[in-house]
Amino acid sequence: QVQPVESGGGLVQAGGSLRLSCLASGSIVSIKAMGWYRQAPGKQRELVAGIASGDSTNYADSVKGRFTISRDNAKNTVYLQMNSLKPEDTAVYYCNVDCTVVAGTSVYDKNYWGQGTQVTVSS
Repeated sequence: QVQPVESGGGLVQAGGSLRLSCLASGSIVSIKAMGWYRQAPGKQRELVAGIASGDSTNYADSVKGRFTISRDNAKNTVYLQMNSLKPEDTAVYYCNVDCTVVAGTSVYDKNYWGQGTQVTVSS
């Protein structure tokens, strides 16, 4: 099993910054892609940013120029640097990991979600 664990959320004033981290631990053979999603109250979960194995990235239009996703392959960790935060960025942020895992003699691809970390931006 693989368990992504997020950290770094909290309360910040508008215009401030936060850095989220997500460590994926377990029987990982390789990680194809990692990403950050968020879900605000009453809204659907949406993609914030993603990074693939070749370090190509994609961002939601609402965070382009403010957020930066990066990864440390040696540590199976993905980061989300969030600058110029706005009240509308308030949400629970979830880490998603798309990877190849080993279980006994089986090797297979699977997708995992973290438990989420709360980000609250006050105006």
